[in-house]
Amino acid sequence: MTKLFGTDGMRGEAGKFPLDAATVETVGVSLATHLKTKLRRAPLIIIGRDTRESSGWLEQALAAGAAKAGAQWQSAGVITTPGVAYLTRKLPADAGIVISASHNTYSDNGLKIFARSGRKLDEDTEALIESDVFAEVERRRSTDAGHESSSTSTAQLNVVANNEAALRTYYVDFLVKEIGRRMDLDGIKLVLDCANGAASGFASQVFERLGASITTINDHPDGRNINVGCGSLHMEGLQDEVLRQNAALGVAFDGDADRSLFVDAKGQLIDGDGSLWVLAKYMHARNQLHHDTVVATVMSNLGLEVALKSQGLSLVRTDVGDKYVLEELVRLGASLGGEQSGHIIFPKLSLAGDGLITTLCILRTMSEEGKALHELAAGFQTYPQILVNVAVRVKQPFAEVAAIQNAAKNIKAELGARGRLLLRYSGTEPLARVMIEGESQDQIERHATELATVIRKTLGP
Repeated sequence: MTKLFGTDGMRGEAGKFPLDAATVETVGVSLATHLKTKLRRAPLIIIGRDTRESSGWLEQALAAGAAKAGAQWQSAGVITTPGVAYLTRKLPADAGIVISASHNTYSDNGLKIFARSGRKLDEDTEALIESDVFAEVERRRSTDAGHESSSTSTAQLNVVANNEAALRTYYVDFLVKEIGRRMDLDGIKLVLDCANGAASGFASQVFERLGASITTINDHPDGRNINVGCGSLHMEGLQDEVLRQNAALGVAFDGDADRSLFVDAKGQLIDGDGSLWVLAKYMHARNQLHHDTVVATVMSNLGLEVALKSQGLSLVRTDVGDKYVLEELVRLGASLGGEQSGHIIFPKLSLAGDGLITTLCILRTMSEEGKALHELAAGFQTYPQILVNVAVRVKQPFAEVAAIQNAAKNIKAELGARGRLLLRYSGTEPLARVMIEGESQDQIERHATELATVIRKTLGP
């Protein structure tokens, strides 16, 4: 059976399996049914969405399925992914669902499901939903039910008393009154790039209520312009605007605002690794960095590991995906983790990466340390890095291919402690990924070409 859920939920092209209306309705039925079995009562489900043109009809299909199985649901309207995670825990609801494809283009969409705790849904329940989806696909094939239309009439939806604005206000109040407690941003000039996504329209409220002077860009979504030439994947416009406005900080969100990247007052980019460095030092100085440990993924730059070590701090690495970072944070009892892409997790504050929480924590660090971001980021030097993708005909374990193992062993020996080789397969494409870091760009390019050639000869199409 094909796996529908990845590390960040279910994702695909809107209107095509599994992001077609009929399948999404089945997901709603399945989730509500399994929740009802555990709870022995009607579950309450919170649904939020980003600004893609497909998100509205997908919400209707999802809600119709949930209602068909006896669930109640509330819509939070357009809201960030971590906003839904917060509301699920706050109300509390029995599950929360976000309709979003994060940083992808508007033609894609996805479903992210949160449990009552605010953590992403467990893999066992995901497997049950996948099983139900494929069973329904087979049922429709055998009965030619594909010609039936899904019933998504709002008259049939079991929606509880709903006020989207009130739900968003709960979340904004949490950010301002709890995360931003006792913060005074009076006189601080910020530029926010909302990626024409879920942060549009309300992210600025958070910082304005704390006294900051705000300029927003890319905050006029039209259903199709989400992430287009803006947001966390396209930082150039934000860098220019920060310099033009003489701002203290620029913040770029992605489509669902679960990540944030920063631009300092000099126009320099601060990625997730840089944020972890700044926050780790701040928390360590205040005895808030539990076990003197930061959790990141295998993609975080070697420079972060070296910088943390210089402060007596440890870096623990996980597989790529913020769900794996959270699992390790919980297992270790650590207090700070994240990804180079800008997902930062503070388990005591939220069990989901939240670009707005990260921004508030960076601003608190700047305020209490009395330093600009470029000063706080000093001491972390990014090592040269290269990533090469190699098409393969089969994803044979690298350990079973002697030529690849020998080449990798020789490269690691030459890099020593001042370099790093990461060799892995893509989770979604027939590609081997070669990532090498070291002190010399020429050196890592030579090694990457060498290893890619070996992979091509042994596993290539």
